[in-house]
Amino acid sequence: MDERAQEFPAGAAWVVGGSGGVGAAICEALARRGCPVALTYHRNRAAADEVCERLRTFDVIAHAGALDLADDAAIALEFQGVRERFGRVHSVILAAGSNIPMEYIGDVTPERFKAVMQADAVGAFSLVHATLPHLREEGGSYVALTSVGLSRFPPRDMLSVVPKASVEALLRGVAREEGRHGVRANSVQLGVIEAGIFLRLKGEAFDQQWLESARRNTALKRFGRAEEVAEAVVFLASNRASYVTGQSLLLDGGHAL
Repeated sequence: MDERAQEFPAGAAWVVGGSGGVGAAICEALARRGCPVALTYHRNRAAADEVCERLRTFDVIAHAGALDLADDAAIALEFQGVRERFGRVHSVILAAGSNIPMEYIGDVTPERFKAVMQADAVGAFSLVHATLPHLREEGGSYVALTSVGLSRFPPRDMLSVVPKASVEALLRGVAREEGRHGVRANSVQLGVIEAGIFLRLKGEAFDQQWLESARRNTALKRFGRAEEVAEAVVFLASNRASYVTGQSLLLDGGHAL
């Protein structure tokens, strides 16, 4: 037996948002450990295909599917396809992030707020709603990426932090109610990670003064890497964390201190 496979239950991991910088690193960390991976992307099919090609070099099955988290029916349909292709899904990992503007609370319109909540908060609930019956059958794990802003609120980041507060509450509820079925739920609260959305916003929403201030206010005096996030997520999804549930791991370099 491949010793790598013993790190996870039988079956595959479903990484929602697996084509982005952090999501792709999570997929690769899973594949290196022998875990088959189904991933989703929003619009960038080419990036998703590239990730799948890298994953297959680790001799695992990999598949990518398009998904809009604002579409409840699409979530259920995509997960049905993943089950048909892979059989059991032992881990559902929410790594998708909205490309949202940095705005003060007073400048956010109700329409924009509703749209972000629909995609992030309602989307996370719809994801749980579609997958929970399956995870109940043999046990499983939810892991979601949220924000260290829940511990130390950053100005102009309400559109990211508030929906993720809802996701955190949802996961705690799942952990409390579904533990009897062997279902675990945890999160990783991220600080500044040099990947994905951050790189797209760098130089626009984040000027040099902001970057220097953020580093000064981080105990380790640097930003995080996608690979560091991936290691935390993989741990929480793996058998090594079989007695860990309802927890939020701060991966922020000490920013919340």
